[in-house]
Order: sequence, then C-alpha cells, then structure tokens
Amino acid sequence: MMMKPPVPKLWVVISSAFLFCLLVLFQINKLDLIGKNLQITHQINNFFISIVASSHNQTLNLTRNANESDGIRAKHPEKEETDTCAGRYIYMYNLPSKFNDDIIKDCRPLIKWFDMCPFMVNSGLGPQVSESDNTTARVLTVKTGSWYSTNQFLLAIIFRERMKHYECLTNDSSLASATYVPYYAGFDVSRHLWGYNVTVRDELGIKLAQWLREKPEWRKMYGRDHFFVTGRIAWDFRRVRDEDSDWGSKLMRLPEFANMTMLAIETTAWANEFAVPYPTYFHPKSLTEIWKWQRKVKSVKRKYLFSFVGGPRPKLDGSIRGEIIKQCLASHGKCRFLNCFVNDCDNPVKIMEVFEKSVFCLQPSGDSYTRRSIFDSILAGCIPVFFSPGSGYNQYIWYFPKDYTKYSVYIPEKEMRNGTVSLRKILGMIDKERISRMRNEVARIIPKIIYTKPGLVGPEKIEDAFDIAVDRILERVAMVKRMMEEGKDIQSEYYSQTKDLKKLEII
Repeated sequence: MMMKPPVPKLWVVISSAFLFCLLVLFQINKLDLIGKNLQITHQINNFFISIVASSHNQTLNLTRNANESDGIRAKHPEKEETDTCAGRYIYMYNLPSKFNDDIIKDCRPLIKWFDMCPFMVNSGLGPQVSESDNTTARVLTVKTGSWYSTNQFLLAIIFRERMKHYECLTNDSSLASATYVPYYAGFDVSRHLWGYNVTVRDELGIKLAQWLREKPEWRKMYGRDHFFVTGRIAWDFRRVRDEDSDWGSKLMRLPEFANMTMLAIETTAWANEFAVPYPTYFHPKSLTEIWKWQRKVKSVKRKYLFSFVGGPRPKLDGSIRGEIIKQCLASHGKCRFLNCFVNDCDNPVKIMEVFEKSVFCLQPSGDSYTRRSIFDSILAGCIPVFFSPGSGYNQYIWYFPKDYTKYSVYIPEKEMRNGTVSLRKILGMIDKERISRMRNEVARIIPKIIYTKPGLVGPEKIEDAFDIAVDRILERVAMVKRMMEEGKDIQSEYYSQTKDLKKLEII
C-alpha cells in the first residue's frame, strides 16, 4: 500500500507565524510604535490572519492533492521506460558443439587443397594486416587496425560473433521475434564434398533437423521464424538426387530447413534464400573510420580505365573470361589484369591496389554467378561492371540500389561471348560527370557491404551488412506471422520449393 505525502499540522504553522510577528515587533522603533500603535496592530492582525488562512488552504490543498495522487497511482501504475528492442529481440540457440565449434576444430580438411587454419583467428576475421611496407601504408589505412586477411568462406563464424554482441539478443525465447540457428552448414558440407557419400554429407543436417523439432521454440511457427547463415553458395545445399556423384547436400530439401530462411553469399531461385555480401578485408570499429575511407577512395587518382582480377577458366565459364582477358591485354595500358594463377589473390594489398587504381572493375560470373571481388572492388570505390543480372542486381536486393545505372555498368554476357563488344570503347565513352556520380554512389554503398567489428554502440555504430540482414529477417518473419494469423497462403510466396532460374537472368 502506497504512503500518502505528509500534511503539515495547523498548530505548527500558527506557532511559526506568531513567533515571526514578535520578531518584527521587537525590531520596530519604540517611538514609531507608540505613535502608530493602532495602525501597526491592525496591519499585524491582518498579516497574521492571512498566514493562517493561507496555511489552512495549503493544508486542504495538500490533503486533496495527496488523495488525488493516490487515486492516479491506483488507476495508472507508473509506466516502464520504452523498450527499444520491442519487435527486435532475437533468440540464439545454444546448439550442441557438434553443430558448430567441433566442425572447425580440425580446420585443415575443411576445404580440400586449401588450409583454412590461418584464417580462423580473430573470430573469423583472419590475420590482421600490419604496415609492413610503403605500399601497404599507401593502399590501406592499416594504422586503424581494421584490415584483415579475411577468407570469403568464414561468414558464418563472423556472423555468429556479431550476433553474440547484438543489442537485442535475448535468453528468453518467448520475447524473440526471430530465432537464429548458429549451425556451420557451409563447413559441414565443404569437408565432405570430395570422397564422401551422400549419407555422410547429409548426416549432421538431418540430426539438427530432429534436434530443432523437439524444441518448444520450433512449435511457435514450425521454423518459419528461424534463420541460419552460411559462407557458401546456396547450390551447395540443393542436391536433388541421392547419388554420390551429385554435388552438395540436400539440407535445404529437408522439410524442417524448407521452413527456415537461409542467408548465403549467393542464392539460387528459391523464396526462402537471401544473398548477403561476401566478407571483405575491412572491419572498421567506428563511423569515423568509414568516413575517412570513403574520402580516400573518392579522391584517389585512378590510372586504369578498367581492370580484371581472376584467371582464365575455360572449362567452367566458356569464353567470357577469356574474351575479357584478351581485350584487357590488348588495351594499350587502359586495363590492368591481375592473373590469380600466378599471383597471390588472397593478399589484401595486391587486390585493393589494383581496384583503387581502376575506374571500372569487371565482374563476370566466377565458378558460380557471383564473386567476392564484387565487394572488394566496391570497397575500393571502383565502379562494378556486370555481365549477368544474377551476379549482382538479382542477388543483393537488400544492399544495392534498385536503379543499377546509378552505381554500375551492365553489358549483356551474350555480347561479350560473341566478341561484338569493345570494353575499351563502351567504358571510354562514359562522360566524366556520370563517372563522378557513380563513384559517389559506390562510396555510399560501402558501409552497407562491410562487416564491422563486434560490440559497436552509440553514435559511432555503423549500420553494416549484419544489421541490414537482421532487420530484413525481422521484417520477413513479422510479415509471415501476420499472414499466418490471417489464414493466408504463405507457401507460394515465402517458402515455395519451385525454382525459377529465369528470375536471376531478368533485369
């Protein structure tokens, strides 16, 4: 029961007033007192009466206010502060270690022919780049300590570490608007891609599906509020047949995972997949670092009209890369070609130096639709040149402007394959004013496609690729939940298992 505020006693007020009057009388000159006795007495009486009346009214008012205050408190309890995480809470499963940490303990065989162990340090960011020579200091802002040799396949580890520091992460799953499953699906499948049968490739995913089904969080929306992240392309989880000769696992064809949302570095054409940026080498810890880097790449002088970082792979992509390399070498110094077959293309300094010196950066399809260098080139302030909508425009819809002409150039792949296009001529015809506008737009994209260091808060916090992905997941789950409550069909639009590859090709 709440206590009423204390009300002053009437006799205390009267006594205080009386003493005050005596003090006033004592200070008055005796002669004046005798001559004006009646007048003073009358004034003092009036003063005394006014104090008593005022005190009485104050007593009544305080009593009334106290009673009213009690009534207000009874009807309207004190409201709690606004919950800034309302609608943004995420619950992260504490999975058995066999689904994540145990997978990467033996890091050597995670990817055949490539040792991933050196890149596992710094919570997946990789080894920190130090200022070893003048070139490094000129190309990168290494004194910030924010540049790392980050491997493109480590997104799941980077994302999980960021989630641990997410400001609205909750241990109470009943508050959560979405549930994150920190399963290292990419490394689970990659370690079994060569020399293993489909039973081994699918084993852990099937066990996780069973584990999830038994959780109370699953029954809330039967997985439609669940999501996971992988540093591999979505095709690796869409095996159709149970033939050992077929590629990948069937993870996304399991009924449980078909209800979940997958974030991958490249998607296919299914409705429950979304593409997020490949990790770059830059992981800043403040907004100030971003601004300084943006100013640097906007002001740097660019020696080459266009460039290409990669290598000829005719068995995989026909003639397009071969045609690009051919035109680049015949450009009379207008193009820079960094051949990854003879150069170390895992070296951040080498890669960023080429892109920083180029106005346009060519981004043909790699082993799949997308390539990591799309994001490395944007980070360097270089305007990307796409040859397929599935390489960028129809992939990273959460990150790139809808109007692709603002930040990139599109040249149809067909025209490159038949040799009817001159890259030097097309790119050389773009006027300086448009190039300047495009470079500014590319610089504005930079914060959206990087993954910052964990734990940033306050005014220096950056809305990076992680934040954008989380916000879009929350929006998606909220929409699905609303449609479920209204009895609407969510399968065809949000979880359809019918692929339409044409979606990736239509611009």
